[in-house]
Amino acid sequence: MDYLTELRRELDAFGATLDGDLLAPVEHCGDWKLVDLAAHMGAGNLWVVAAVLEGHGDSYAENAAPRDRAGLKTWYAQTADALVQALSVDPSNEAWTFFPPHTVGFWRRRRSQETLMHRWDAEHALGSTTPMGPALAADGVAEVFDTMAPRMISKGAASYPEQAMRITATDYGRCWTYGNGEPIAEVSGTAEDLLLMLWGRKPRDSGSLTWEGDREAGLSVLTGPLVP
Repeated sequence: MDYLTELRRELDAFGATLDGDLLAPVEHCGDWKLVDLAAHMGAGNLWVVAAVLEGHGDSYAENAAPRDRAGLKTWYAQTADALVQALSVDPSNEAWTFFPPHTVGFWRRRRSQETLMHRWDAEHALGSTTPMGPALAADGVAEVFDTMAPRMISKGAASYPEQAMRITATDYGRCWTYGNGEPIAEVSGTAEDLLLMLWGRKPRDSGSLTWEGDREAGLSVLTGPLVP
């Protein structure tokens, strides 16, 4: 996975949404409007720049973002450029991260996934979404199970499930098993639909997903919470 290329593409796609209605509500982000999501994205970009260059996880104030369209677009583009520049080093270099591995490579992946999801959020707020790349979406599904869910467990916010279920990406030829023992259920769909479901953007009974086996038990495995 060429994360820098994927990240640059998603950063630019998010930036393009700032030509739309900045007061459009963002359905899956509380009471945020698009302008608030843009402030969150830019602040997150600068947060990761500091994590890489300064070695700390101190937050960056989202209220520093301009609220006017021209100022916001310029500021966001600058944060995107700064992020890509900071990550354009050896991915094995050490960096502050909130979960292992503590490397630049962690942020290449995490920020690609963060931007992918919030690009979708922004486009959804404006009424039209463009497809996610199957490879990046499948990697996002993998990240839920190898990074985000273990992090929730390590924080005491969730427990590792006593039963297991299988998650299958029908368009990418990958599957994941989460939980203990043989899977008691399986949910399948495109990598994009699975990723949106796991991050709460699509309901788990969405018609685009196919369930087999003990669906109720499978739903309990996914209760988690798997992600923040």
